[in-house]
Amino acid sequence: MQGLLAGLEATPLAAVLRGSVWLYPLVNAAHIAGIALLFGAITALDLRLIGLWPRQSAAVLSRVLTPVAVAGFALAASMGALLFICKASEYAAASLFQAKMAVVAFGVVNAALAWRWMRHSGAGQAIPRRVRAAAAASLATWLSAILLGRLVGYF
Repeated sequence: MQGLLAGLEATPLAAVLRGSVWLYPLVNAAHIAGIALLFGAITALDLRLIGLWPRQSAAVLSRVLTPVAVAGFALAASMGALLFICKASEYAAASLFQAKMAVVAFGVVNAALAWRWMRHSGAGQAIPRRVRAAAAASLATWLSAILLGRLVGYF
């Protein structure tokens, strides 16, 4: 595993990222923009699923916000991978980073389950209890991922 991590750090792309005054900060900014898209979209949808704004259609919000959340996740994950290769050995050994990755994995599985459960609940139906629980878990999960991500840089 150490060989793979060292190999990632030794790639020309990692060297360019580490050595550039502008590229690394731009990748970092894109990572944050992805997080903002993901968390902004998922927060609005989760709050609706929990019970806020009952006059707004959860199905319509989901159709609008789910692609935004998915695009945000794709941007955050791809830019995060670029940030990772710059210090792969250090990040992989950090317990906070490991915890962040576990939380993100849980968030993705939770979102996929909630989406599946919503699709099978039928349009116009009351929001199932398990979907409400998944929405509450989603808010806590993504907030935790953001907090852990910030802490990685300080410890």
